[in-house]
Amino acid sequence: MTYKHLSNTSYLKKIMYNIRIYEGVNNTDFSLLVMMLISIAGLTMTYQFNDAFGEDNNWYVGEGVKQGMWVKYGVSYFETNDGRQFDLLIHFKEQDANGNWIAPVWVQDQGRVYNGTFILSTLDLTALGTSSVSKDLAPYRNAYKSSLQWLSAFVAKPGLSLGAGSWGKIASIGGSEIKPSGTQEIQVPGFPEKIKTTLISYYKGVENKIWILNEFPYPVMASTFSDVTTGSPPSQFQFILQGTGVGEPPIPVETEFTVKPPVIQRTERGSYFIKLEWSPETILKDIPTDFTVTVTDSTQFPLTNVGYNFKITNKNNTVISNLVNQFAPNGIDTIPISFNATGPIKVDVLINSVNGVTTGPFLEQSKIDLYVK
Repeated sequence: MTYKHLSNTSYLKKIMYNIRIYEGVNNTDFSLLVMMLISIAGLTMTYQFNDAFGEDNNWYVGEGVKQGMWVKYGVSYFETNDGRQFDLLIHFKEQDANGNWIAPVWVQDQGRVYNGTFILSTLDLTALGTSSVSKDLAPYRNAYKSSLQWLSAFVAKPGLSLGAGSWGKIASIGGSEIKPSGTQEIQVPGFPEKIKTTLISYYKGVENKIWILNEFPYPVMASTFSDVTTGSPPSQFQFILQGTGVGEPPIPVETEFTVKPPVIQRTERGSYFIKLEWSPETILKDIPTDFTVTVTDSTQFPLTNVGYNFKITNKNNTVISNLVNQFAPNGIDTIPISFNATGPIKVDVLINSVNGVTTGPFLEQSKIDLYVK
């Protein structure tokens, strides 16, 4: 509405008419003044419009970052916690002498919160080696690099056109072409209304999709899959924007988390599924808990003669139980365990063999976080 008023000739003439009456401006000077004001208003409107929205259709990882800006994403990456989703909050607090962003980060994963500081390159938002990253935060930094920041390999600053025919090819055998594939209106939790995005896609056995909002530093949503030669491809990384703003971010706090059975996870290589159930549903100190392990193939078809290890550790990585060379004739086995302390635990199921054939050097395992009350 402000821009419309600035360019409304009759509105400006009304103002100038009053000026002429009270200031004694003659007709010739009045007409010149009106035309000058209209011209200035038009330039002002054009400048403000271009400044707000930008003229070019280029995009790169990091475009649109402003000091004080924060973003929050729900992220999953297949090499971090077996692909379990976690929340990642990044605050672009300030820039250092080199222009790189000093960005405090918080990760919230099943009630636990990990904090550190990324030093993000001004070129492509890479988390530089000078970042302050603890051992607990390190796996999430890797997930950040391979998900939110992944496209920087194709579109670092100054970027490429969102209307280009191609952005290049994936660096793998038979690499797929990655390219803009038109626009889509989508809804993400980070914005109250639908937003118009550019879909970036590539195809390797299944279509992979990443959605970009121009003038926003990261893609707003993604769904990609790993390469497999047989069966359905497992998820490689997924994320969605949950919130964004400027100023103090909503810093997460630790909470007690509850996981209900069953938990089904694909092994790291994607060859098998492991289902973990337990009874009673609430794991209690000094009360025996029966853990039932079910192993199926990549299509979730039951297996037979499964050899596996079953290990449980606490939050300090102290081993509570370590049972090796367990055997599940029908792919199902139950193990009773008692706990003498409360707190978070990690259940690690490692498959050694199926029908007498070992898994070799490949790790076919799943790690599941639970809690003892």
